Amino acid sequence: MGRALAEDRATHDVTTQLLGPAAERPAYADFVAEARFVLAGIPVVASVFAELEPTARVDARCKEGDWVAAGTVLARVRARAGTLLAGERVALNFLQRLSGVATLTRRAVDAVAGTGARITHTRKTTPGLRALERYAVTVGGGVANRGSLAEAVFWKDNHWALLGDRDLAATLAAAPAGAPVVVEVENDAQLEQALGAGVRYILADNQSPERVAAWVRRVGPGVAVQASGGITPETARAYAEAGATLISIGALTHSAPAAPIRCDIGTVPPSPS
Repeated sequence: MGRALAEDRATHDVTTQLLGPAAERPAYADFVAEARFVLAGIPVVASVFAELEPTARVDARCKEGDWVAAGTVLARVRARAGTLLAGERVALNFLQRLSGVATLTRRAVDAVAGTGARITHTRKTTPGLRALERYAVTVGGGVANRGSLAEAVFWKDNHWALLGDRDLAATLAAAPAGAPVVVEVENDAQLEQALGAGVRYILADNQSPERVAAWVRRVGPGVAVQASGGITPETARAYAEAGATLISIGALTHSAPAAPIRCDIGTVPPSPS
């Protein structure tokens, strides 16, 4: 939160300074949906305003993961007027972004309902926001995937290209103890090498549903097959019906449209004496 507020120079709002004493008045900010989407990010909104004013209060009107309709008040924040003006854009940026990710994820999850396949993200995330975007995927009903290069051995096409004459099985044997091992395969020969190396998790990247189905039949029930590469919520079900147990969609985080949300600020009337 601090970096985002510093980027916006939220504590040096030259416009709000022109309000003078009015900026110190108690006020409220309503975050309002302008279309239907899946909500994600209210805890982040609370963190933004707490960074600016520790006594700021956030009243969530909806739950994370809810479908919300246009006109719904998502949350009301109570704080100094100057605090609300300083944080509204940063809070909106997070809320719109995360709700957009959650909404696109939910559409993909709904598309594969009943198949047993799960939807996940890739590492194609906004720099610095990966943890939040992964969170939004889970709010939308997806599952968290590898969050960094250190979390799993993820053998991909460029690793194959650099392997040369070395043996895949011997190379993977040096993997850190307990680290998950995932191997991307592009053809039948690579699939056989991976199976021969004892790999139990295959990534079928940029393959047709028909090819995925054939590989699922080849590996049998003891090996999981993940489908990836250009998959959308509209095409996800074909891969799920092909037998993929996990479907990763880069678009969840690199192309999700921002949810339309506005922030309406008003003053709190004085309490009757």
